[in-house]
Amino acid sequence: MLPGAIVLGISLYFIYRGMPFLHPYGHALGTAASEGQRLVIALLLFFQFVKISPHDLKIRPWHLIALLFQVLLFIGIAVVLSRFSGETRILLECAMLCLICPTASAAGVITDKLGGSLAETVTYLGLINVAATFLIPTVIPMVRPSAELGFWSYVGHIAGKVFPVLVLPGALAWLIRYTTHKLQRTMMRLSRYAFYIWGVGLTLAMLLSARALVMSNLSGGAIAGIVLVSILACALQFAFGKFLGRRSTEKEDERVTAGQALGQKNTGFLIWLGYNYLTPVTSVAGGLYAIWQNLFNSWQLYRNQHQATVRSRR
Repeated sequence: MLPGAIVLGISLYFIYRGMPFLHPYGHALGTAASEGQRLVIALLLFFQFVKISPHDLKIRPWHLIALLFQVLLFIGIAVVLSRFSGETRILLECAMLCLICPTASAAGVITDKLGGSLAETVTYLGLINVAATFLIPTVIPMVRPSAELGFWSYVGHIAGKVFPVLVLPGALAWLIRYTTHKLQRTMMRLSRYAFYIWGVGLTLAMLLSARALVMSNLSGGAIAGIVLVSILACALQFAFGKFLGRRSTEKEDERVTAGQALGQKNTGFLIWLGYNYLTPVTSVAGGLYAIWQNLFNSWQLYRNQHQATVRSRR
């Protein structure tokens, strides 16, 4: 389903480009796709929160190490960035965004399917979103000193993007959990459809990514560079997350959990951040990262299902 969603999202954008009568509505359609993706993220988080209790959200040592890893790399690249210009600077900005980007709301869906801990994934999702909300407004004005917004304006813009889809689904899910048990049980049954809701979100993300790539007017060399940077950032974070999980315990579920929490990104947020606060072409890194992480997730799900089938035949 995931590769199919990638192809469908890209195809929908080029279908739109091939229909000139739709072009006057381009801005409205883009806004609808963007807001639709935010709705999907909120739904995914709601279905994750409805399955766990607030008491399940406990900070583990690997949470803090992963958080430090993202923060230090983000700040380190920002310091180095000031010495470069042109395409090299764009590539470093792409790497910066890929490394600080918060965990995807869909990470819990995949973690759950792979046998990892949903509660630990959601815990890290909350930690990195809070860190990014305050760290990004601090660092970006140093990278782009021409930015007109002040610190608290940046915080307000980013918090306005993050918290409505992070806090409200959790608050609603836990309100239902402690007040309407029958409705909660119904919601828990419906949560099995979260994977398919994610497919809709991925389709919308790829539509927006295709638009960002086409409108960027990048040279072939720049595109190749962003492809390489996004692949390396994706591989590094999945690998380091799985390493952390393996070091903290010998259990496979912890390795899966840490890998997904660190490697699977909210690429819609990455695209929005690059387009609005850095060079718009950096938003292309978000679309490419979405492709790599979902191809890897598809492979993980296939391997997990194949291993389960083999075990059932023994």
